[in-house]
Amino acid sequence: MNDTFLKACRGEKTDFTPIWIMRQAGRYLPDYQKVRGKVDFLTLCKTPELAAEVTIQPIDILKVDAAILFSDILIPVEAMGMNLEFHEKRGPIMTPPIRDKSSVEKLSVPDPEDRMRFVMDTVRLLRKELEGRVPLIGFSGAPFTTATYMIEGGTSKNFLNTKKMIFQSPELYGSLMNKITATIIEYTKAQIKAGAQAIQLFDTWGGIFSPADFREFALFYVKQIIKELKNWMNTEKIEPVPIIYFVGETAGLLEEIKASGADVHGVDWRINLDDAITRLGNNPVVQGNLDPLALFLPKNKIEERVKDILSRAASAKGHIFNLGHGVVPETPPDNVIALVEMVHRLSSKK
Repeated sequence: MNDTFLKACRGEKTDFTPIWIMRQAGRYLPDYQKVRGKVDFLTLCKTPELAAEVTIQPIDILKVDAAILFSDILIPVEAMGMNLEFHEKRGPIMTPPIRDKSSVEKLSVPDPEDRMRFVMDTVRLLRKELEGRVPLIGFSGAPFTTATYMIEGGTSKNFLNTKKMIFQSPELYGSLMNKITATIIEYTKAQIKAGAQAIQLFDTWGGIFSPADFREFALFYVKQIIKELKNWMNTEKIEPVPIIYFVGETAGLLEEIKASGADVHGVDWRINLDDAITRLGNNPVVQGNLDPLALFLPKNKIEERVKDILSRAASAKGHIFNLGHGVVPETPPDNVIALVEMVHRLSSKK
């Protein structure tokens, strides 16, 4: 198996810099569009054979060094008791929004093998189909990012309802976050038991906070998850599974993020990677950090950016190349294929 990704997560020496891409299985790939044209998005997520098929497509097409489970961060929210729909123009819609005590009390902490068995079945199927090829990354939304969708009822520009709850009803917010945190702990444990070889926690909206508020209202719960997962793996004598923590708009929060307990720190493109490494301190393992829209550059300009990032990453204990956020649907597939080739070629130590 090409285990370069896992070695990099552990800070071990590698023959080249591994690369995978957030949202690598997605609408920019014609092969994905063929599958997606047959079913709606949620049905695709809930059909293990189809979810496995689109998970594997980027391994065959792009030659990336890790697969990431095809699913959505809001799957656990539906399992907790909210109605979930996806609309092409509006994105996810959750009803009714969680904004009072009674709506929080109605939420459950679901048994993942009962309410989300299709995810674990997809993981099990993928481990068989990926055997001897590349590792499989499982994932979940982090508690705060998950909460924003539940409170807002979907996406938001200013997160007004979320911050109103935090600042005006902190006890209500805490009770919601405790349920979400418990759900994510059980959900990620189930993915690991099913065969996930790494876990990424997505805190896409964590960057909306000041550092102090981030520590109290987002990081506090992430630290609980990571500590619980690591204690559980140690107690159950499970081979340690690396945990990656990705926060959107990382630059203002690096001193806070380094206290998460994660094995790998995701870095977005709004900061030079060497500066992020210095601020994270303690010889970190980092992941990132090409601007997703830089993939619209001519290939020679993309290569210049790859060289720069690889050079800046040299001071880290380990580096996994990635975008600073997900690849967008309009991205030319040939440029993504070229990116992977560039990273492998330019970082080769052989």
